[in-house]
Amino acid sequence: KPLAPEAFWPTPLGCFRGRHNRRDTTCHSAAAMGGGNAQKTAMSRAKNAAKAKAEAAGGGGAGGKQARTAAMDLKCSVCMQCFPNTQVKAAQAHAESKHPKSDFATCFPMAST
Repeated sequence: KPLAPEAFWPTPLGCFRGRHNRRDTTCHSAAAMGGGNAQKTAMSRAKNAAKAKAEAAGGGGAGGKQARTAAMDLKCSVCMQCFPNTQVKAAQAHAESKHPKSDFATCFPMAST
């Protein structure tokens, strides 16, 4: 005599692995199982993106000081005064006011202006 389908397919309230009593609703039931990791993954991804954005922006305080400071590439060859590479106009003013006998190209040969 063939077995009834209920013997192979337990009720949704019972153990769907077939190891225990089908009426036991506490073991391996679909209601007792936790959800997937999609929410944890999404939260972790959002948190990591926010952290990377904060670090890339330079940040505040001592942590972002290196990202905020420009490279001191402009150096006067006469007095060895250094200027950030973003302040070419300040270097030109320095050459005009501090070294009037020398031109800008002589004071700052590394500048490309």
